[in-house]
Amino acid sequence: AAASYQRAKLIIKLINDVAKVVNNDPAVRGLIKVVFVPNYNVSLAETIVPAADLSEQISTAGMEASGTGNMKLALNGALTIGTLDGANVELRQLVGETNIVIFGLTAAEVEERRHAGYNPRAIVGANPQLSQVIDAIASGTFSPDERNRYKSLVDNLLTTDWFLVAADYAAYELAQREVDAIWRDKAAWYGKTIRNTANVGWFSADRTVREYARDIWGVPVR
Repeated sequence: AAASYQRAKLIIKLINDVAKVVNNDPAVRGLIKVVFVPNYNVSLAETIVPAADLSEQISTAGMEASGTGNMKLALNGALTIGTLDGANVELRQLVGETNIVIFGLTAAEVEERRHAGYNPRAIVGANPQLSQVIDAIASGTFSPDERNRYKSLVDNLLTTDWFLVAADYAAYELAQREVDAIWRDKAAWYGKTIRNTANVGWFSADRTVREYARDIWGVPVR
C-alpha cells in the first residue's frame, strides 16, 4: 500500500530485492518465483490475466481501490481472494460467498480500529511469523548492500500503518490456507472458477453503457 510516490518506489524496490533472494535460493528454485512486471499495460494483461489462477484484490476496506482488475480476472476464470473493498463487494454478491475468498476488516471496522487507538507494533509483536518477516526486512536480509534501505517502511508499519496491513495479516494468512485447500480439490476449484466466469457478465461494458445512457445521459437505448 503506497501512500506516496516515494514510498511506492521503495515498495517496488523491496519486491525486486525479495525476488533476488527467493529466485536464487536453491531450496525453492523451480517451486516459486517472484516477478515484478514493469510498465503493466493492456498488451501484457492480454497474456497475464487469462493465465492467472488466483486474483488477489487485497486493498484496505473502505479505500475503494479494488476495481476493474478483479472483473477481468474473474471473467477469465481466476478465483478471487480479497477484502470487502470496492468492486469486491459486488463481485461477492454476483458469484456467491462460497465462490470467493473474503478476509479482513470491513470498512466500518477499519474506521473503528483507527478511532480506538490502533497499535500495529503490538499486533506484529503478537504474531511470531509476521514479526520474523518484519525483522528480516529491517535487518537488511533483502538489502545487504544497504542495511537501512527499508527502515522508513518498517518504522511506518510499526507506528502508523494507515492501511492496517498488520491488522489484516492473520486473516490473510488463514485465507491463503483456505485457497490452498480448495486448490488441492480440483473439482471444487474448477467449479468455483466456472461459476465466477458465468456470473460476472453483469460487469460487461454493454450493461454499463446502457445504464449510463438511460440514467445519466437520457438517450434512447435499444
